[in-house]
Amino acid sequence: MDRAQIETLRSDLGRSAAEGVVCRAMEELAQRMCQLQTQALSGPREDMHKGLRALAAIADQIGLCSLSMVAHDVAACIEMGDAVAEAATLARLARVGERSLTALWDINEFTV
Repeated sequence: MDRAQIETLRSDLGRSAAEGVVCRAMEELAQRMCQLQTQALSGPREDMHKGLRALAAIADQIGLCSLSMVAHDVAACIEMGDAVAEAATLARLARVGERSLTALWDINEFTV
């Protein structure tokens, strides 16, 4: 997690607005990760690719660099058509996503 990104949000937007941005981003990330898991089982890969790009952009916005990188890795596996690598990186995305959201929640800099 890039705490500097959160500090930048805080200095640019103020504490209250930054808190709102981070909380909304966390909700959106959690929803998108669930949606991606569902799409991985039955959805078209084009939709997954769009969702992964959006997930990476949101993660970058709030300093979750590892989550963004793994989302790009999954997209690359889809582009290559490598189903085994896609499954492995999707599992990694779930693990990194859970850890990232938990770490962000645990910094206790934001209240809900």
